[in-house]
Amino acid sequence: MTASTTPSASSDLFPFELVRPELEKVEVAIREQIRAFDPAVEPYVAYICNTSGKRIRPALSILAGGATGGVLENHLKLGVILELIHMASLVHDDIMDGATTRRMVPTANAKWGNALSVLLGDALFSHALTLATDFNCIDVCRKVGQAAREVCQGEIIQTQRRFDLALSKNDYFRIIEMKTGALFAAATGLAGKLSGVDEAKEQHLFSYGMKLGTAYQIYDDCLDLVGSEEVVGKTLRTDLAKGKLTLPILNLLEASSEAQRTKLNKRILAQEPLDLPVLVGIAEYEGAIESAVDTGLNLLSQSREDIRQLGDSVHADALIQITRFMGNLLEKCRK
Repeated sequence: MTASTTPSASSDLFPFELVRPELEKVEVAIREQIRAFDPAVEPYVAYICNTSGKRIRPALSILAGGATGGVLENHLKLGVILELIHMASLVHDDIMDGATTRRMVPTANAKWGNALSVLLGDALFSHALTLATDFNCIDVCRKVGQAAREVCQGEIIQTQRRFDLALSKNDYFRIIEMKTGALFAAATGLAGKLSGVDEAKEQHLFSYGMKLGTAYQIYDDCLDLVGSEEVVGKTLRTDLAKGKLTLPILNLLEASSEAQRTKLNKRILAQEPLDLPVLVGIAEYEGAIESAVDTGLNLLSQSREDIRQLGDSVHADALIQITRFMGNLLEKCRK
């Protein structure tokens, strides 16, 4: 992309538009992977893959590659692998949450039931890990497997800790770093490794991805409370219904009066849904959202410092712009 056609760095579209040609190649590669499945399975995989998301993880891999010497085919391959792992995790998420829509279309479990959807998610996971063996670096393959394991472990621990009053904020951050941060960190950290950067730069890239992914999950947790299903395009309020104690709820429990906390605790212990009207009626509710937003913004600020260690480049600037775009989304969650 020439200087004359490069979008303004202030544009919300700038970070991803910079690597639009590479992301189009990722889309082609994902469609090719669909055809790798048995013909009896292929239509199910195609349905999942064609409900195209934002492709954040491939974009991060490509941008991190560009910021560390230039985009290689391996950066695109890494993006495809991580996107398949992400899609597999979404299939399983929707089953556990009982979600019926995602990106304005029925979820796999809504279309075909839980049994087939579990197996579909498993198939995507295993295929992604098989693709990772193509890298001529056992350490990259190992770290992709570790990231996939972290995602699954994070989901397991979160499921274990539903309706759990002993859940601390440290527990919450550990869970979301595993279930969301791990793939963001793998996208950026492993992209640096594929570029051959030194260990310090790889760690800065990993740290950037982890903080960005953690902030993204905080945004998603706030959105579950304040978002509109018509606008967001997926089932919301599932965290409340399933007893997930996200950062806004933990903030609320911390700031509430003793009487309000007792009332909420009773509902949690009885595994009763924490319906939104009950929460909105508590004076500290808005402050709990505000505090969660501030936590996410602080993480994004820290992540920018990691990228500044890489030196100046249009791709590094785009990685910084992503944090500002995410910051704007978080700000919209304020009541």
